[in-house]
Amino acid sequence: MRLLILLASTTMLAACGGAGPQSAGSSATPTGGTGGGTDNGTAHTFVDPTEAKTYTAVGSSHSYQSSVEDPGSAGQQRTVRQTRQNSQLYQGDATTVRNSNLTIAYDPRDAIFNVSFTNGLAGTSGASRFQDPLHRTDFGGAIEPQVGTPDLGSTMWNIQGVQYLESGSSNNVTQARPVVGAPAEFLFDLIDQTQAGSYDATTFFYQLPGTDTQYVTFAGYLRNTASVSYDGDTGLTTQTSTLERGAFAYGEVTANDDVPTSGTGTFDGTMLATMVFNDQPDITGNSDTYMQWIAGNASTSVDFGANTFSLSLDGLVGAPTFDGTSGQHSVLEGAGFFANGGGDINLVSAGGFFGQFNEAWFINPDSSRLDLVIAGSSINGAFYGPDAAELGGGYRIVGGTPDERIDILGTFVGKQP
Repeated sequence: MRLLILLASTTMLAACGGAGPQSAGSSATPTGGTGGGTDNGTAHTFVDPTEAKTYTAVGSSHSYQSSVEDPGSAGQQRTVRQTRQNSQLYQGDATTVRNSNLTIAYDPRDAIFNVSFTNGLAGTSGASRFQDPLHRTDFGGAIEPQVGTPDLGSTMWNIQGVQYLESGSSNNVTQARPVVGAPAEFLFDLIDQTQAGSYDATTFFYQLPGTDTQYVTFAGYLRNTASVSYDGDTGLTTQTSTLERGAFAYGEVTANDDVPTSGTGTFDGTMLATMVFNDQPDITGNSDTYMQWIAGNASTSVDFGANTFSLSLDGLVGAPTFDGTSGQHSVLEGAGFFANGGGDINLVSAGGFFGQFNEAWFINPDSSRLDLVIAGSSINGAFYGPDAAELGGGYRIVGGTPDERIDILGTFVGKQP
């Protein structure tokens, strides 16, 4: 598994003190709200762009930081898992259509993406400029996206048209070899134990507009950072990691006057989510938490006359991103995820629609069911394209059982048949 492309002169501008993405388009706001692209009055189209444009996305992001002390030595296999995640800090946030600082800028002249997912409430600071053709990557071959990136085109998910871009830097670290047959891990060894090491890489991925939808698409990102040091007195290697994840929708927002005021519609499409799930601290004392991706189908039913909507999600859960700790987790790879919710449409005050979930649950491959106690949830979205032909949005589901860390943050898009 390839970790990153070392392109120091072009990568991770924000991490190195850059000011974040540059907006190449006009800053005029579409009448449909701030949940989509800026409108400069040109013949720009979402599928075949002709002008540089900046989009404001609606969705969710979160971050998880922890430190792990590893008793293994450099270059050796990890055969004993007795480590624990310490100094844990988790943060998450879901944006609304009218209040989002998640941006994607694209200049078709040079095929350059500027992306920013900085959100203080979520503890995220991912921002990158993807300008080198070698930033583009995919699965298969000697070079692949970094550990923790979901292969959405895999047999399990089979989502077509997903593009991946990645940039980053590393110093004095190499990925530790996991136990034979174990999942890939976000865990590093020092090349020179007398010197500290570091790793910082961002991956941005999106479904190419026109694959399934014409005016909106879904996207996700992950940023993995690590600092690694070795204590010669104790023989312990300490890795402090921060994992960022996000999922969101962006596109050409429908003007308020073009949204129908009567009739109904069903919008079918794709859902993507990033999750932390640990229901074990109060039962086993295990506080290790891992991030997992979820992807699948979304169906949104809209009643334009009544100004209401309902949303159903049906997805499959990916493998956790491990870091050499216990590896204990309750939601297994291939588990089904289901959630139902709904709410209201209010174009004036919300710029689209908003609501909540009333139920969510998982079914593991062994048919065991895990029902969520929902402490809080949100659904926020907008209509995209002429006459509200498509829609997209973001959501969050926060677990409410004491002594558990459960948070699901995602996005969905859909179109009418």
